[in-house]
Amino acid sequence: MYVETASLPGDPERPNEDWAATAVPASGLGGVLVVLDGVTPPSVDVGCVHPVPWYTASLGGALTELSASRRDLTLAEVLAAAIRRTANSHSESCDLSHIRTPQATVVLARWDADVVEHLVLSDSVLLLESPDGRVRAIRDDRLDLVPPEVLCSHAATDRLRNAEGGFFTAAADPAVAARAVTGVTPRSAVRAVAALTDGAARWAELFGEGDWADCVGVLREEGARGLLDRVRALELRDARAGGVRRWKLHDDATAVYAEL
Repeated sequence: MYVETASLPGDPERPNEDWAATAVPASGLGGVLVVLDGVTPPSVDVGCVHPVPWYTASLGGALTELSASRRDLTLAEVLAAAIRRTANSHSESCDLSHIRTPQATVVLARWDADVVEHLVLSDSVLLLESPDGRVRAIRDDRLDLVPPEVLCSHAATDRLRNAEGGFFTAAADPAVAARAVTGVTPRSAVRAVAALTDGAARWAELFGEGDWADCVGVLREEGARGLLDRVRALELRDARAGGVRRWKLHDDATAVYAEL
C-alpha cells in the first residue's frame, strides 16, 4: 500500500482546521483513512472553550483508533462512538447544545482483503478508483441543496444545521452518524482511494479543471501536494469564481491518496 497526504491552511495566520490520518493494522492486510474538515464558526461564542482544531484532532484520533481496532463495528457505529467519546471529554466544561459547538465534516474509508467500506458526512468527498480507471465519487450533497441566499445568512443556515430537511455534520450528538452516506465495495473493484476536503475538491467542483478521474490522475502523477498547489494557483487566478458559495479566497485544503 502507498499513501500520500498533504494539507495547507487557508490563511497562514490562522490554524488549519482540517485533520487527516491513515493507519495500517499490524496484520498488514488492510488500512484506514480518516479526513475531517472543521467547521469555522462565525464568532467565538460557540459555548465551548476549545478551538476547532482541538475538536478535529480529538474526533480524528478517536475515529482512527476505533476504525482500526474495532473491525466488529460498522463505520457508522465507529463515528457514533467517536462522537460520544469526544463529547464526553469536554461536556463538563462546555455547552455542547450550542448550535455552533465545534463540528466537522467526515470521510472514513476502511479496507481489508475482501471489501472497502466508506462513510461520508457533509461536503468533503471520497473517490474510489476501479482497476480500469473509472472513478466513483461518494458525496453527501445535502449542503449543495441549500439555496445560496440561505447560505449567506448565518441564522438561516443554523436553522438547517443538523436538522431534518437540512444538512448534517459531526458535532456532539452521536445520532448524526445514522445520517452519513455509507456503503461497501468489493476490494477487487478498488485500486485506489482518495479523500478531499472541500478546499482541495475546488479543483473539480469550483474551477472545473477536470472530472474526478482527472483529479485522481493528478494525485497519481503529481501527488497530493501537487493537487493543492494547482488549487492555490487557480484561486489566485480567479478570485471571483464560485460566487456566494465561495466564502473565502483560500480555504484549508487537504488531500489523501492511497493506492491499495
